[in-house]
Amino acid sequence: MSFCSESQWHKLPVSLTELCIDTTLRCGQSFRWRKSGSDEWSIALHGRILSLRQDKHHLHYRSILPFSKNSVAPPTPPSSVTSSPAKTPAYDDTLALLKHYLNLSPNLGDLYKQWSASDPHFRKTAPKFTGVRILKQDPWEALVGFICSSNNNIARISQMVDKLCREYGPLIGHLDVTNENGELQSMAFHDFPSPEQLARKDVESRLRELGFGYRAKYLYQTAVMVTEEREPGWLDELRNPESVGKGDAGCLVEGGREGYRRAHEELLQLQGVGPKVADCVCLMGLGWGEAVPVDTHVWQIAQRDYKFGKGKHSSLTKATYDAVANKFRSLWGKEAGWAHSVLFTADLRAFSERLVAKLESKEEFETVEVAADGQIQSAAVIKTETVRDKRVKREFEEEEHRVVEIQQNITKKPKRRRKI
Repeated sequence: MSFCSESQWHKLPVSLTELCIDTTLRCGQSFRWRKSGSDEWSIALHGRILSLRQDKHHLHYRSILPFSKNSVAPPTPPSSVTSSPAKTPAYDDTLALLKHYLNLSPNLGDLYKQWSASDPHFRKTAPKFTGVRILKQDPWEALVGFICSSNNNIARISQMVDKLCREYGPLIGHLDVTNENGELQSMAFHDFPSPEQLARKDVESRLRELGFGYRAKYLYQTAVMVTEEREPGWLDELRNPESVGKGDAGCLVEGGREGYRRAHEELLQLQGVGPKVADCVCLMGLGWGEAVPVDTHVWQIAQRDYKFGKGKHSSLTKATYDAVANKFRSLWGKEAGWAHSVLFTADLRAFSERLVAKLESKEEFETVEVAADGQIQSAAVIKTETVRDKRVKREFEEEEHRVVEIQQNITKKPKRRRKI
């Protein structure tokens, strides 16, 4: 069954090197995209159900709208909030919304070339992870999602956000999808709840019942602060004006531009928001490309690939956090957070199949050495590569991560001796 009117599929010329939705929608930016078919992703976004597919040369999309602005689809029980009427746009603005949300304006190929030119490690990693874009999400949704990310992984964050939307978000409609058993089932899609909906007095207790733990208090208190202690539109005013076409944000300096630093400090005043969460919101919700979220995962990358972890930066302190972010900004410029997200994605277990290692290889050749006694010694030199698999837990991951270590051993094996 369906409570929505389905539109036809449309296509937009976008190559996989400029956008890969299978990577971008799964790498820990947004937590509401759901598989709704074979190679199909769907989300309730701004009063519609938006579905995406992709081939090598095109992005295919369709917008599924409620019947009318006065229609109210039956709520999916249980729900503590009566579903709000789904708002239907006066005209279909899906294409404009899609281009903005997916951040399609920058030429990603040019950005990858720029980052590769200044960073050999990025140049080595990037070819396996093309098409990673930073989404331009609603700031409130980004804020709530990343408060939920504290000491969590992508799968559990997605479950929490889904519960939050089902409990408090307006129901947009249903899609008929085929499950893993080949059975047709109805999938409900709720839009994201507003700050006002999460500022109700019973929200904290209900979220605890739903398994949010200590995050329930943070979400409720932050919703109250945003609705009662901040001016309307406060979050939108913290946006990078360049990201919404409203002016220039200035030149990049150490520590980031003034607008970014102000937004970061403002966000730190909210409950459940530390430096990393603030940077995630700045990057993925407010359009500040120089924001570099540094969690334990990124800290491991900094130690492994960028020589951090020694001397005064031997542990992840506030000073080390700033040093890592400034190092990445010096390498990659205004879009350092974007480049950092490519490396973050490359380290996620979900994409480890792209990093293929050779199990074992041997190369044998012969060398000749002349000894002092006049004898010729021939030795076979064997180069052996041994692969070791380890399992390491990463932040944002449900399961363990496969790490491949390659150890090289070179041995000499004497063969024969003969006199000259």
